[in-house]
Amino acid sequence: MSKNIVLCGFMGCGKTSIGKLLAKQTKMNFCDTDIYLEKKYRMKITAIFKQLGEQRFREMEAEVVSEISAKKNMVIACGGGTVLRAENVQIFQESGAIILFLDVPLEVLQERLKNDKKRPLLQKPNRKEIIAALYEERINQYKKAANQNIDASLPADLLAKKIIEDFEL
Repeated sequence: MSKNIVLCGFMGCGKTSIGKLLAKQTKMNFCDTDIYLEKKYRMKITAIFKQLGEQRFREMEAEVVSEISAKKNMVIACGGGTVLRAENVQIFQESGAIILFLDVPLEVLQERLKNDKKRPLLQKPNRKEIIAALYEERINQYKKAANQNIDASLPADLLAKKIIEDFEL
């Protein structure tokens, strides 16, 4: 396949897990934009947020999106905020990528993220409220960016299989 598959959605929706399964089952290459960014800049995302701020992180993320989109035959798992920037969505679209929004109910995300220690935006005591506010702020942008919304409440292996069948990968 020459087109890239881009998985977007809220943190904890399964982009990386499903992306790895999709890549393996379709013999495509896999890239997690957050891991790629950390390797490229030799800094953990938490350190980038703390030392350089979210704005600089988003600029670095846009550079990563541009680099990865130039490649083909990729399954790309985006960071939770990647498609919130119109320029990132445009880069993906111009590259011919299929953008899939992995839609998971808020309550499920809150449960999955309740003990998460690595996400910079969730490192406050009122985590459940932060997740709800971010979710409400982002949900329509995910839907708008995506070519298709995918109910991601299925187990990862079944969801990967469904995506392969639906998109004839």
